[in-house]
Order: sequence, then C-alpha cells, then structure tokens
Amino acid sequence: MKAQNTLSAEMNLKTEPTDKIDFNETNIIVSYNKKINTENEIKNTFEYSKLNVNYEEGNFLSQENLDRFNQLQNKIEFSHYVSNSTKLIFSVTPMVNFQQNLNMSDFAILGSFEIVQQLNLNTSIMLGAARTTVFGYPKVMPTLSLNYKLNNASALSIGFPDSRFSYSNNIRNKFSLTNSFNGNFYNLDEKNTLNNAEKMTLSQMTSAFEYERNVDKNWFLNFKAGYDFNKKYNLIDSDNHKVYDFNTGNGYILGIGIKYKQ
Repeated sequence: MKAQNTLSAEMNLKTEPTDKIDFNETNIIVSYNKKINTENEIKNTFEYSKLNVNYEEGNFLSQENLDRFNQLQNKIEFSHYVSNSTKLIFSVTPMVNFQQNLNMSDFAILGSFEIVQQLNLNTSIMLGAARTTVFGYPKVMPTLSLNYKLNNASALSIGFPDSRFSYSNNIRNKFSLTNSFNGNFYNLDEKNTLNNAEKMTLSQMTSAFEYERNVDKNWFLNFKAGYDFNKKYNLIDSDNHKVYDFNTGNGYILGIGIKYKQ
C-alpha cells in the first residue's frame, strides 16, 4: 500500500519583468496521490500562491494599491480506467482569489472532464473540456493533447493549453521544452471608482526551457527560463469587460523551485 501512495511538497519562486512592471510570484504546493484499486485513483493538490506587482516609479499612480494578490486552491482529481486502454479523468477545483481581505465573493470553482485513449504502446490522445483561467478569467473551453513516447529517454506532448518535449539522459536529469497558455484573476478588495473595475486579470503564452535535477533520494531542484508572449495585464468589470489595460508588453521569465517527494 505504501508503494501506491505518493506525497510531494514543493516551493517555487518566479519573476517576470516587463518594461514598466515586474511580477514576482511565490507558490507552495502539497500533493497526495492514492491508488484505490486497479481501476481507480484519486489525487488531491493544495496550492497557495502570492503575487507581488512592482510598478516603475512615476507610472500608474492611481494603481499603487494593486501590488499584492493571493490565491488558495484545492484540486481534487479522480481517475477511472474504463478498460486497459481508456481512462476517464474528472477534477474539481474550489479556489479563492483576493488581494488582502478574504470574503465569500472571492470564491470560485474550476473543473475539467477528460478522456484518455491509448492508441498503441507509445501513443495516446486526450480530449476534454475544462472551466479554466488560461485567458485570465474563468471560461469553459476544450482541451486536447497527442502524447507520444519516442523512446525510453524522451516523450512529446502536443496540444492545448500545454505542449511539452522532455528528455532524460539519466535517472537524475530531466530536460524539457514547454509551451503553455496560462493566466489568472484576482478579485479587488474594493471596486475601483475610476473605471468600475472589480477584478485584475493576467494572461500570456509562455515558452520555456526547464531542467529538473534529482539531487537526493527524495529531493529535486528545478530551474526555468523562458519568454512570455502576448502578455496581458488588465482590469475588468463584473461582466468580464476590459476597463483598463496596463500595456505591459512581453518579457522573459525566470524560476527556481525545490520539491520533496516520497
């Protein structure tokens, strides 16, 4: 039974500077995975993240209070094997996204439903739908990926919102090239009276190189370097209409993290 349970905890630091605004994020993730039987598996992932936004001095004077944001979320994922080649994955993610003062209006629910079909020994396809924030606010959209294992050392996944090519030259090193559409939103403590804004949204497409090193039996270090394309930092109203655009422009991304896994 111990071999069927997996516990991991990690902390990541990330910086994303642009011409006039710098974004710095810290997140802590605790995940527990349990194989119930040969057909069913459950995974629970709790995550806390804190985002600090630093503005260039002399700019955005009316937005100086928009500098710290918090998120708490708990993703519950259930997997069921319909057959040896078909798997169903259902997830629900309650979350709260807020500045400093937490209240019930900050609560939201994301979720997804996916079907994974194994086409042959090395190839599988995933189709599904998800309520996600990849474009900055909750929205239902399709998800898909084609996954191919090239050999024992490398694998390729092409799809939306995430694509990845990974390679391991030994059991301790893992190199990855990734491309992902990602975003988030945060409810404002008070409605912005200048433009009637109620939420802040962030979204971008990130292309990155990642390296993970297994430094000890249970400890991993990871490094990430890449670039954000089509980066958008906006304020929106209650109907998700844009009311203010910070015009941040694109910028690079650097990240480092540490993980414990058993």
